[in-house]
This record gives sequence, C-alpha cells and structure tokens, in this order.
Amino acid sequence: QVQLVESGGGLVQAGGSLRLSCAASGRTISSYSMGWFRQAPGKERDFVATTRWIGGNAYYADYADSVKGRFTISRDNAKYTMWLQMNRLKPEDTAVYYCAADPSYSSVRSGKGNYWGQGTQVTVSS
Repeated sequence: QVQLVESGGGLVQAGGSLRLSCAASGRTISSYSMGWFRQAPGKERDFVATTRWIGGNAYYADYADSVKGRFTISRDNAKYTMWLQMNRLKPEDTAVYYCAADPSYSSVRSGKGNYWGQGTQVTVSS
C-alpha cells in the first residue's frame, strides 16, 4: 500500500507561483510512475503531468499542453516526495490538485492509478 498526501495549495494572484508537494509513504516508490491531476468545479478530473522511471536515476516527464512551459514536475525518491512547480498561474488553473501513483505508467497517465491523495485546493484570482 502507498499513502499519498498533497500540500502546498492556496490562493494566489494570476501570474504568481505555487509549489505543490506529494509525500508518499508505505513502500518504496522509486520505480513507480507518479503524476498530478486536477479537477475544477463541475468538470472531470484532468491530467496535468506525470513522471515515469526509465532506469537508473532517469525519469521521463510528460505534461498536458495547457501547462507546458509553466509547470514542472519533479521527484526525490530518497525523500519519498514529488513536487509540481507552477509558474505564471492563470485563473483557469483553479482546481483541486491530486497526486497519483502506480507501478504502471499507462495507469497513472490515464487517471486510473491505484493510489491517490486527498487533494489540495489551488485558487488563482484574476
């Protein structure tokens, strides 16, 4: 079992930055794919970014088009933590952000990973 806890959400003005954290516990996650998703009010949960282990200390990162160039996903397996650095935030980034993990990249990428956090609210004011 893997437990995930997100933190770092809050209220920020458009153009500002936030850094979300996802702390994992329960077992080693170094070979797990992990990702961030978000859900705005009245909308479905959408993919934001994923990170996939490709061997050694190398990880592949994938982003939704809407966040490319503004958001950066990173992880430190020794600290059992994943981050999402969000820059140049826009009001349309307002959502609850969730982290996910699974041994399968395709499962995480499709939003069907086994492990999910409870979410952290991000609100961007105009």
